[in-house]
Amino acid sequence: MTTSSPERTRHAVRGYHDARFRGDVTSAAEHLGEPFHFQSPFISSDDRTGHLATLPGFVSIVTGVELISELYGEAEATLVYDVHTATPVGTQRTAEHFRLEDGRIVSIMLLFDASPWQSMKAHIEP
Repeated sequence: MTTSSPERTRHAVRGYHDARFRGDVTSAAEHLGEPFHFQSPFISSDDRTGHLATLPGFVSIVTGVELISELYGEAEATLVYDVHTATPVGTQRTAEHFRLEDGRIVSIMLLFDASPWQSMKAHIEP
């Protein structure tokens, strides 16, 4: 049995979060496990490679990120943050819930109000 701790969870989640917003796909991938599932209001994926492939496009519209809250447990975490974008949406308040196994992220659920993004939906969905 692998030991889990809030600090181990924090290391994985913040490592992924920080790498993602730097556009560092290789470092972000180091924190993801298998099997992997991602869900957002626009995109769902059971493929970590496919999920990671979307990061450069996303990061290209991000102008800044302000972390509001971090909550860490033994094998789950929640981050709440504002994403500042170079789109008509401007700033998007976002919550992200993570589940981990053996110190790696196996599930990410991204929550945000998708209504401001509707006009750009065709550019977001695969």
